[in-house]
Amino acid sequence: MGGGGAAGSGLGNTVHQRGHLPLLRLCLVPAAQAAPAGAMAPVATELKLGKKISEGKTKEVYELPDVAGCVLMQSKDQITAGNAARKDHMEGKAAISNTTATCVFQLLHESGIKTAFVRKHGDTAFIAAQCEMIPIEWVCRRIATGSFLKRNPGVKEGYKFYPPKIEMFYKDDAANDPQWSEEQLIEAKFCFAGLTIGQTEVDIMAHSTQAIFEILEKSWLPQNCTLVDMKIEFGVNITTKEIVLADVIDNDSWRLWPSGDRSQQKDKQSYRDLKEVTPEALQMVKRNFEWVAERVELLLKTKSHGRVVVLMGSSSDLGHCEKIKKACANFGIPCELRVTSAHKGPDETLRIKAEYEGDGIPTVFVAVAGSSNGLGPVLSGNTSYPVVNCPPLSADWGSQDVWSSLRLPSGLGCPTILSPEGAAQFAAQIFGLSNHLVWAKLRSSMLNTWISLKQADKKLRECTL
Repeated sequence: MGGGGAAGSGLGNTVHQRGHLPLLRLCLVPAAQAAPAGAMAPVATELKLGKKISEGKTKEVYELPDVAGCVLMQSKDQITAGNAARKDHMEGKAAISNTTATCVFQLLHESGIKTAFVRKHGDTAFIAAQCEMIPIEWVCRRIATGSFLKRNPGVKEGYKFYPPKIEMFYKDDAANDPQWSEEQLIEAKFCFAGLTIGQTEVDIMAHSTQAIFEILEKSWLPQNCTLVDMKIEFGVNITTKEIVLADVIDNDSWRLWPSGDRSQQKDKQSYRDLKEVTPEALQMVKRNFEWVAERVELLLKTKSHGRVVVLMGSSSDLGHCEKIKKACANFGIPCELRVTSAHKGPDETLRIKAEYEGDGIPTVFVAVAGSSNGLGPVLSGNTSYPVVNCPPLSADWGSQDVWSSLRLPSGLGCPTILSPEGAAQFAAQIFGLSNHLVWAKLRSSMLNTWISLKQADKKLRECTL
């Protein structure tokens, strides 16, 4: 996994000189909140560009004095390898890297991952929540290659890790970014934005690294690309005091093999592997970066679509069904509500079922019927589509009524889930098998639930102590 580069390209056409301070035009967005895709663009306003906070090998970070808690992440037309032992100017790389990074952050944000990303600004920069960076590179590997093989002699290239292997490296160019253990990170007793990095914080970063890798790995599969490994960094948001994914994720950050074939690699390794850097060789590397930037935009889309159709036995069950619909929306799944009774109008129930079977859209039926659930079993016995029972049980007769959903004739296969949110999640898990965007939301939800439990446990222990 590689680093970045040195001198930068500045702010290009987005900066206008007025006196001694530059001004730039950007969109106002709250510091701790990223704007969702498709949201109405905020009113543009002219703001001063503050002092340069830091400069890395491939980017510069600037204060935004008029946007509290935000910074500008400015990419450079620079490519480096070996802690900048090799570095070259690559015209257009800033725009290519910015496109890649902003698409990746948008995908992760919409999935539910907490990131510093706020909004893309122009071709070569994006606005981010200001963070105090934790000086650790977290590396997640699915396939053994590169430096891992040098540090682990005897392991053959191509060895696959299940689950993905997590490693961490302390960011120190002079020491060539030494590998650290969890114990070293905890004993360092780092404190950023008032948050001390202890066992809980290390566990959160480790679990987040795996989840982020798996989301991106799943997202690249429809493009027939194997995400081999990846490096990321975290920071502490100075406003929310939360650990968030920060810095950038671009084509410098991972190994990407089309068709799982290393010889087709499209990432920065193609630059590292150059025996001699010539203009022709740099053009080849640039074409690889452009190839990735073009395809990374496709990660925000899916060719697989589906829907949930909730059939209720009575309109009195509408409140229960609305909860299912709301939970489906959280996963990005369209949901339609219909009223039909398998007891009082079986012909209409089957007609509605056939209506949804006939248009070719993958569908999960959710049957909502309480006192005597004939709806789910009738649907299940007459369709090859998945059917889920989600009965709205009453306090008086619920313990008896539920048996009409649980005890089914042979040949029927409709599970019963009492929670409306659980029924929506079950449908999402079905669609997630072929839709990476739905799967990403599921994976992110699982991570965020784990983090909330971890933080609750830490808070309780602190109160007890």
